[in-house]
Amino acid sequence: MTSKQQLSFPRQYARTQRFTLGAPRAFTVAPDGSRAVFLRSPSGTDRSHLLWVLDLEGEVRERVAADPGVLLGGADEELPAEERARRERSREGSGGIVGYAVDREVELAAFALSGRLFTAELRAGTARELPAAGPVIDPRPSPDGRLVAYAAGGALRVVGAEGDADRALAEPDDADTSYGVAEFVAAEEMGRSRGFWWSPESDRLLVARVDDSAVRRWWIADPAYPEREPVRTAYPSAGTANAAVGLLLMGLDGTRTEVVWDRERYPYLARVHWSPCGPPLLLVQTRDQRTALHLAVDTESGATRTVHVDEDPAWVELADGVPGWAPDGRLVRIADEGGARVLSVGGRPLTGPQLHIRAVLDIGDSDVLVSASAGEAAAEPETGEIHVYRVGEQGAERVSEGAGVHGAVRSGAVTVLASARPGEAAGAAVQVLRDGKPLTTIASYAEKPVISSRARFLEGGARRIPCAVLLPHGYRESDGPLPVLLDPYAGPHGQRVVAAHHPHLTSQWFADQGFAVVVADGRGSPGRSPAWEKAIKGDLLVTLEDQIEALHALAGRFPLDLGRVAVRGWSYGGYLAALAVLRRPDVFHAAVAGAPVTDWRLYDTHYTERYLGHPKERPELYAANSLVTDGGLTDPAEPARPLMIIHGMVDDNVVVAHSLRLSSALLAEGRPHELLPLTGVTHMTPQEQVADNLLLLQVDFLKRALGMD
Repeated sequence: MTSKQQLSFPRQYARTQRFTLGAPRAFTVAPDGSRAVFLRSPSGTDRSHLLWVLDLEGEVRERVAADPGVLLGGADEELPAEERARRERSREGSGGIVGYAVDREVELAAFALSGRLFTAELRAGTARELPAAGPVIDPRPSPDGRLVAYAAGGALRVVGAEGDADRALAEPDDADTSYGVAEFVAAEEMGRSRGFWWSPESDRLLVARVDDSAVRRWWIADPAYPEREPVRTAYPSAGTANAAVGLLLMGLDGTRTEVVWDRERYPYLARVHWSPCGPPLLLVQTRDQRTALHLAVDTESGATRTVHVDEDPAWVELADGVPGWAPDGRLVRIADEGGARVLSVGGRPLTGPQLHIRAVLDIGDSDVLVSASAGEAAAEPETGEIHVYRVGEQGAERVSEGAGVHGAVRSGAVTVLASARPGEAAGAAVQVLRDGKPLTTIASYAEKPVISSRARFLEGGARRIPCAVLLPHGYRESDGPLPVLLDPYAGPHGQRVVAAHHPHLTSQWFADQGFAVVVADGRGSPGRSPAWEKAIKGDLLVTLEDQIEALHALAGRFPLDLGRVAVRGWSYGGYLAALAVLRRPDVFHAAVAGAPVTDWRLYDTHYTERYLGHPKERPELYAANSLVTDGGLTDPAEPARPLMIIHGMVDDNVVVAHSLRLSSALLAEGRPHELLPLTGVTHMTPQEQVADNLLLLQVDFLKRALGMD
């Protein structure tokens, strides 16, 4: 690999949005198996996604169902503030059609562009704009395809699929209430981005009502533009009030029925499911998240009855795709039972400790399609692998083949299977199966990276910590030991050791600059067992312990120079990086901390209280896990290790106050550090020049800090 190619990787990585542009995604399969729908941009550098249809009957072919450039007349997309916020919550950095919803038969798709409402007739391949009150958020066709519901300006509205009779079903009572949208913690932490759900009969909707009046207001400003007003945002930091969330059953005739449950005891509305297989199903949580109720809704009275109760001394984990009803009316859920995360149908576990169930992908007539990792009782470790299984009464059958990270979407006999593998530089391959047999593939237009990652996957230490190790291309044993760079996330919901090629490209680029790069997923990381994930309850510092254990365990197997060890990370990884040099300067000699959480009292309720409890009840836990309160910094007698802190000034998730308070604390103790504020940048750093230069600045800092030529 030439120096020119290595230097060009940061720009290519940024320009291609981590090589995701041009790759197909967001698949939907028609129940009759006649077509699949998906999103894809025209090239590996084009950010505007188009809506595509893959015809599976007769001549198999791809065709464009909706092109944003045509629909907007060539004008640039203009995102309303509400849509920008939604994309920030979902970490969506691309443009064009980034999401869509379909009717039951996958005949009609609805989506928003520049806050305007559009639909596409998927059989005919025609698209048009519908008159609507904007800015339009999250449009969704009714199951019968005759209507489209959408949120706009705090109201929930419905319009005919032909563009007729646009009307409001619910309008905000005041500036603090809204209908049909997810509140901040639901979208950011619970994985619930929706705020309304159609009935199977298309005659009414379940609609979330959000009241933010009690939530503390914060101001997000960018000092680089003093002429701009700060943005006022409702941010429920740990220990403060959450939004009050309720549900209403709304008929198209204007009738309203309140859905009743003990909202005082169970304030978190985590999941809503409404299918023809049973009554509406809710999953609600206590504020401490140790108890969750599965509630069935009486659609006449709005009353609820308890179907199942989950309790856990740490917390009840939320999973994608559940709860739901099987066609025979049994409850489908993912549960932590017997030390394993299992698939439960009708109260009976269908899997055991050999599999760690991650998500339900589809509930069929005779089986359930799931995503799973190898459990702790598996015969062989499958470090970083995620597979697709069909689970039925007779056991589990693997659908995906070969080492890699696999995901799927299924309807009826057709399955779309996406597979990313460690040695495939082309990225994920998407295969369409009918009755389990290959039918066709969906092309990817993503660019091929100018470098290839060569991660070695293994387990390290007594705890068998999943690790990936990357050495420079062309490294020879005679070159001697290398400076070490730990490159973790290593926190909840953020698995970094995955058996695929592209996720390790940045780590490989750092390796090619002269480092031995180690990526380790210690306790708290997902994908292994409930006990592994919940070991961080009350003590986030174990995540640092596991990084050290992995480092020392690997030192005997790889050329690691333990006298020159650096660490870099973003978000939770940024917290971990700063923690490393402040608490363990004997092990770590330099760190880059990007958007770090430094004071957990400043982070949101649903995430923080899950691990540390309520700050008024457990203040000692907040102090012990903080970087800025008493005990957060090292003993002044310890060496001050070089630390670069990076933060986006308009980050509304981990606000810049975290880094500013850490910098102030370091300055008060006379500890040198570098602070890099990023004007106009959020938590995602999507801007090409910013993302490009951030990598270059980091490697320059780390080389200086470790005394590398």
